[in-house]
Amino acid sequence: MKKIISTIVFLVVTITANAQQESLFSFYRNHMNLVNPAYAGAEDETLINSSYRKQWAGIEEAPETQALSFGTSLGKSIGIGVSMVHDKTFIEKQTFLGIDFSYKLDLNETHKLYMGLKVGGNFYDVNTSGLQTYNVMTDPALESINNFNPNVGLGFYLKHDAYYVSLSSPRILNTERADEVNGFASTATDRPHIYLSSGYNYIINEKFDFIPSFMLRYVNGAPLNADITASFEYDKTVNLGVAYRTSNVISGLFSIVASKRLTLGYAYESALESDLKGRANGTHEFILKFKI
Repeated sequence: MKKIISTIVFLVVTITANAQQESLFSFYRNHMNLVNPAYAGAEDETLINSSYRKQWAGIEEAPETQALSFGTSLGKSIGIGVSMVHDKTFIEKQTFLGIDFSYKLDLNETHKLYMGLKVGGNFYDVNTSGLQTYNVMTDPALESINNFNPNVGLGFYLKHDAYYVSLSSPRILNTERADEVNGFASTATDRPHIYLSSGYNYIINEKFDFIPSFMLRYVNGAPLNADITASFEYDKTVNLGVAYRTSNVISGLFSIVASKRLTLGYAYESALESDLKGRANGTHEFILKFKI
């Protein structure tokens, strides 16, 4: 067991050091204002979204993510929102809180452009004693990064009845976190993420819609990462889809409109290649969407 947990520790630290540090979601379309403040108020109604994501099910202390977002419009052009993301792994915990402001421009009768600003910060804590328990060498500098880091973000959201285009960077300022270099845990700097997303709603007939979409994530110095999703929706009520992430992950997604105000969803992810294959049971993600 100790060997397995040590493997997890190095996987978690290495993944956050060499790839995207911000949370990934299969239901990225339902949590758009987590990454794009311009989305606040873009649906012309008040929305509350909540999700829970558990990676590597079956492994103790494996990564978990909880997210909560709120968005509404004020008048004809102003939108506001609040977003929270809490990540927990074996060695670290962090919570990002953000307040979103958006402004809408009516480009023409069919296109609306939303511009957004996110203001917030990240509470970060790393468990250095946990690293020492499993014989992981640590830099004393890690003790100094248990703190709060303010941040700002920008975004643009183009909306049409049939499609959308989203471009954003939710955390522009650099922040410190744990890193791994040659088996030694030390400090590193988080780099700004740039998100590009788009989706299209193709009406097949009165009952069925085909909805392709993608989310592209760019971080300087890290491999480009993208989710490509294809789903079918029946009667604006039941949605069933599949997705592929370029980090060799496939997933299945299901959501249902349980009532006029409530939508429930579930996604299951499985890595095509993983050092924990056979030990972990994939990733589970649940989402709840509530309209007020």
